[in-house]
Formats: sequence, C-alpha cells, structure tokens
Amino acid sequence: MNDRLPTGDADLLEQTWSDPPGLIGWFSAINHKTIAKRFMVTTFIFFLLGGLLALAIRLQLALPNGRVLGPDLYNQVFTMHGSTMMFLFAVPVMQAVASYLIPLMIGARSVAFPRMNAFAYWIFTLGGIMLYIAFFLDIGPDAGWFAYAPLSGPEYSPGKRVDFWAQMITFTELSGLMEAIILITTILKMRAPGMTLNRMPLFVWTMLVTSFMVLFAMPAVMLASTALITDRLVDTHFYDPAKGGDALLWQHLFWFFGHPEVYMIFIPPLGFMSSIIATFSRRPVVGYAAMVLSLIATAFFAFGLWVHHMFATNLPELGKSFFTAASLMIAIPTSVQIFCWIATLWTGRIHFKTPLLFVLAFFVILVAGGLTGLMLASVPLDYQLHDSYFVVAHLHYVLLGGAVFPLFGAFYYWFPKFTGRMLSERLGRWNFWLFFIGFNIAFFPMHVLGLQGMPRRVYTYPDEMGWDKLNLTATIGASMIAVSVLLFVVNVLRSRRRGELAGCDPWGAGTLEWSVNSPPPMANFHLVPVVHGRYPLWEAPGMPQQVTGLANDYREILVTSVADAEPDHRLWLPSSTPWPFLAALATTVLFVGSIFTPWAVVWGAVPVAIAATLWFWPEPEIIKSRVDSELLP
Repeated sequence: MNDRLPTGDADLLEQTWSDPPGLIGWFSAINHKTIAKRFMVTTFIFFLLGGLLALAIRLQLALPNGRVLGPDLYNQVFTMHGSTMMFLFAVPVMQAVASYLIPLMIGARSVAFPRMNAFAYWIFTLGGIMLYIAFFLDIGPDAGWFAYAPLSGPEYSPGKRVDFWAQMITFTELSGLMEAIILITTILKMRAPGMTLNRMPLFVWTMLVTSFMVLFAMPAVMLASTALITDRLVDTHFYDPAKGGDALLWQHLFWFFGHPEVYMIFIPPLGFMSSIIATFSRRPVVGYAAMVLSLIATAFFAFGLWVHHMFATNLPELGKSFFTAASLMIAIPTSVQIFCWIATLWTGRIHFKTPLLFVLAFFVILVAGGLTGLMLASVPLDYQLHDSYFVVAHLHYVLLGGAVFPLFGAFYYWFPKFTGRMLSERLGRWNFWLFFIGFNIAFFPMHVLGLQGMPRRVYTYPDEMGWDKLNLTATIGASMIAVSVLLFVVNVLRSRRRGELAGCDPWGAGTLEWSVNSPPPMANFHLVPVVHGRYPLWEAPGMPQQVTGLANDYREILVTSVADAEPDHRLWLPSSTPWPFLAALATTVLFVGSIFTPWAVVWGAVPVAIAATLWFWPEPEIIKSRVDSELLP
C-alpha cells in the first residue's frame, strides 16, 4: 500500500503522535506501542523471576531430604512462582502483545482510551513490584497461588502475607479488566473501512473473545479476594463456617475465574498460530468460519468447567457428571482448529523458520496435555490423581506448552516489526530445541511421579519413596529450559543492536501490520487504509487504498461501525500526560495502605480523586484547534 503523506505533513503527524521527551515525558507516554513494549518487557521480567523461583523448587526436590529451601521459604517460593506466572505473566503478556499489534492489524492509529492503557500498565507494574518487595522482606504469600480458605484465613495464616497476595489480585485484575475494555472498543469501533467482522485477522478474533472472557471472569476473583481480605482485616466471615460462612465458596468463586483463565491464556496463542501458519505455508488458513466459531464455543464451554477442579469435594455426584461432560466436550472446538491448521499446512508451501518450529512443537505438546486433561475429567481417576504431580505435569503441558511455545514463535515472528531487526535464526533454533527437549525432560516424568503417589506442594521427601531419579531428571530438564531462555535473552539483546535489517515485510505476510515501516511510525498509518479482504497485502490492488481528511496537528482517529466497519465519525484522542501514572501511584498507596488500616481506603481516595479529576480535565487547545478546523471553508 502507498501509505505516504507529503514530507511536511508526515513530520507534523509524527510529532503529534510522539511521546514527549525527557523524564517527565517518559512518565507521560500514552502511545500504544510505547506502553505495549513496556508491558512486554515487564511481563518478561516477571517470567524470568518466576522461572528462577521454579528452578529453586526443582533444585530443592532434585534429591531426597533436600536442604536448598526450608519449609517456610519453600511455601513462599512455590506460591510466588504460581502467582507470578498466572497473574503477572500469562494473561498480561497476551494483552501486551495485543495492544501493540491490534491497532496495526485493523488499520487504526491508536488503541481506544490511550490514557487508560497507560494507567493499566502502571497499576500492573506497581502491583507486581509490591508483591516482590513483600517477598524479599520475608512477608511474601505462602498459601499457594490459589490461596484456599480456610488455610488463607486469619486463623491459619496470621500476619500480612496473604493480605499482600489478595491486594496483588486487585492490582492485576483491575489492569486486566481495563485492557479488556480497551481491546474490545478498539476492535469493534476502530477498524479500517472495509474490515468487516468477517475479514478480521484470526488473532484479532482471539483477543476479542478473550477480552469478553476477562470481563465475565475476572470480577469473580476480585470479589473473592476482596471478601478474603475483609475476613482478615475487618472481621467479616465469608469463608468461616463456624460463623455462617462457607470455605467452599472460595473455591467456587476462584475457579469460576480460574478455569476460564486457562483459556484466557490459551486462546490468544491460537491467534499466534493462525498468523504464523498462514504466513509460512503461504496460504490463508483453511476454515475461517469454523475457526471463529470454535473460538467462541471454547469461550462458552470454559465457563462451565470450574467444578473440574473440585471433584474431590463433597458436591453432588450428578452435578459432577455434568462437569465431566463439559470437560470432555471442550476438546471438540480445539480439535476443529487443529484440523484446520493441519489442512492449511498440508495444502500450503511450507517455509521452515524458527517461528514455525515453535508452532509445530505446539501440536505435540498440546495433544499430550489435552489427553491428560481428558483423563482428569473422569471423576474416579481424578480422585486418585488429585493434588498429585500428575496434575502439575498436566498444568504445565497445557499452559507452558500450549501458551509459551506459540508465544516464543510470536516473538520471533513479530520481533522485526517491533524493532526493525531480525532475530538470529541460528540462535533461534538452539533456543527452540533446548526448550522443547528440556520441557519434555522436565515435565513428562512428573506424570509418572503423580502415578507413583508423589503429592504436590511438599518441600522434600524421604529416600525410600523411590522418587529421586525422576525428580533429578525433571531438574535437569528445568535447567535446560533455563539455558534456552538465557539464549533467547542473548538473541534479543544482540539482535536489537546488530541484527539484520528487516524491512516492512520480511516474511511475506498478508496482514496490515506488515504494510508499514519496521518499527512502525508513531501514528501507525499516515493514511488510514481501506480493506478488501482478509489478507490485504495478498489481495490484488484495484480500488482506493486510503482514507484522507484526518487532522495532522492533533490526535484524530476514524470511528467505524461495529459489523461492517463503515465510516461513522471522527474522534480526537487526548494528548500525553503524567496523570495516569500519578493516579496509579495514588491508587497503589490506597491499596497498600489498606493492608494495614481500613482508614487508608477513606483518606487514600482523596489523592486518587484529585489525580483522576486532573486526568479528565478538558484540553481547551485541542477543542479550539478542532473548532477552528471545522469553521474553515
């Protein structure tokens, strides 16, 4: 596409959409690419921290009677590992990648609500920092990443450890909810003219479905954690059976969020898969409608599975049978997608590059994890394997294997767009094989350990149990994963400075993000494109390709209709400001202060209200600029 403006207009447009310079400008940035890159880097740092904690766990369990970690520190470490990976990495990193790519994929100049996007990043980062400061001060959470009541209640977990965990939930889920609202609005109202719902890239569909799941699921865990912290701090009794509460209520609320969260983590990588497979097989994905309907069906089924985690409780057996059926049926839409991808690869011309290697490994890992999931859907077998290392193996095959493999493929695929440079193919293949082999060495033996009776969440075991060889094997595999991730970090740092220049479209892909420079201009598109198919860069030209008339001297975007993406009206977006950061800082003071005194909610609301008021204060110079432009003949 010819996305060009005269030089003077292009320079003015870039200046308009750029972030301010200097230290204050750094805290004022609201450009979606800037925030998304910070989000990705921050979530990856949390991934590294979570990985180091996992390595500490494996070193402790490598040999019988291990002494690397004591029981108290071990409880903190495995709780921090699970909480980091589930709340500070898995869902946020998917939203971070989406907030960078989706405006580029749909032909928009920004995300909706750019200031809220910045606030979501800051509140997420400050919440994660709070949790790790607590951990390093020896007041990190120790009741597991699931924090089951009554273990997490005031009677069995005195002190402030669980309080910090519960407030971390509030931080991260508030950020996740805002990102979901931003992505839904962006996708439904800011698509380029001609990009009907039937022409959206499959990755955009996955994020639309995931964002609606976030809206319905995350309030449940926020409600649960709020009830938990009020039980602990102001003596309510939501989870205290002795005073009219119900400890099982925690599990219902938590897993009503927790099992859909598995699919919030899993569905976005399905979009990575579709983008990468289409590009490296040189053909559109087979069965577009079937793929979209499968995504929607997966989201619906995901909300009917939460008792899958509660088969060992005293719920009615007939009720458990319905959840068994749902747990089996959810495999059907995923299977449909797998067959569509296989058909695409089978009928295409495959180019074997590092992104595709990670995608092909996904097939092996996901099928293995999915089969063990079907096994655990059986109530009698689940009774035997519940809280054993078999469940740990299944969880990591589905989440680490089903999400992180496509995520690495996505980083290799879109890194040229993020930075303008290619990652090393040689280091990429080393990264892949070490990760793939190490992953299976680390987690496959855990299936056998679970069948042999090794329980989860034990910090050591005696010699006579016979678990030492398999645990040592798993630790060796975890070390290989660590080396693989280190290679990836070296590859990124090296390629960021000295990698091969990428150009606009180094892979020959067909979606809109590859039509602009790498890295993209600050405004994404100098001229808003017009779309005529699902793969615009593979479509034959012949009709006008751009929309003109948007302002260059203030941040103006085109709003389109929901279904058909027909132009509706123009809308100006606010400029850069530090108030989202300051509002996040004030909110952090309120949340952390409330751990120590309920009065922090009252007095802490004052600076939050001031920051929010100044955040939303009208910008008269922008309004005047727009009025003046409309008065011109």
